[in-house]
Amino acid sequence: MFRTVVAVLWLAMLSYGSSVPVRHHEGLVHGFLTLRSLDGTLLADGDLIQNVRGDKVTSRLVFHFKDGSLSDEVAVFSQRGTFHLLSDHVVQKGPAFTHPLDMRINGATGDVEVRYTEDGAEKSAHDRVKATDGLANGILLTLLKNLAPDTSEAKLSYVVATPKPRLVTLLVSRNGKEPFRTGGTERSAAHFRIKIDLGGMTGLLASVFGKEPADQNVWILEGEAPAFVKSESQMTPNGPMWRIELTSPSWGK
Repeated sequence: MFRTVVAVLWLAMLSYGSSVPVRHHEGLVHGFLTLRSLDGTLLADGDLIQNVRGDKVTSRLVFHFKDGSLSDEVAVFSQRGTFHLLSDHVVQKGPAFTHPLDMRINGATGDVEVRYTEDGAEKSAHDRVKATDGLANGILLTLLKNLAPDTSEAKLSYVVATPKPRLVTLLVSRNGKEPFRTGGTERSAAHFRIKIDLGGMTGLLASVFGKEPADQNVWILEGEAPAFVKSESQMTPNGPMWRIELTSPSWGK
């Protein structure tokens, strides 16, 4: 059932110190999504809303949880030759999130501001990350859709809030292809496995004490018009694994 990548020895390994090259330009999008636990329990309904003006794209990924929680991320990026994050704003609040969060990233300067709640008190932290080129925050799915088919591995930069901002490396690898079905049509999606590399002594201690972040998984339909199919990932550090999938409208009688 699984089609694995053969001839691995000749596949390229890309380390992106700069932005990912644009192979497919982003356009106007409104996708309907569901967020579920891995056992299939529906947690939230979501929307992916994307608008384009010139070479600037504004992408909003929002989830409204059944328990009243909210996850809302708005990323602005350019797509002139390469993808470059201009800004990213993430808001997470409600009982689904142990630590409510408000994080803003300035892609031009590398400035990151995080507001969070800890022990009932509101706190804030500010930092400036060095790697502003190739930041994947808010545009990870877009970057994965634009990796060349012969790319076996890639490294991307990503800012996480722990709750203070921290720059980590995403180690992206292909894990073959997996079949899925739409209606009566059989298709296959490229499976990307993403490991979060904390680096340095922090990464070593996390490995020793078993607190390494879980691997994330994303499935992309490749071809002339690549599309997101499914992901299994954590929305917060040490949070539960949740599944995001496309969904279709249902109609009443």
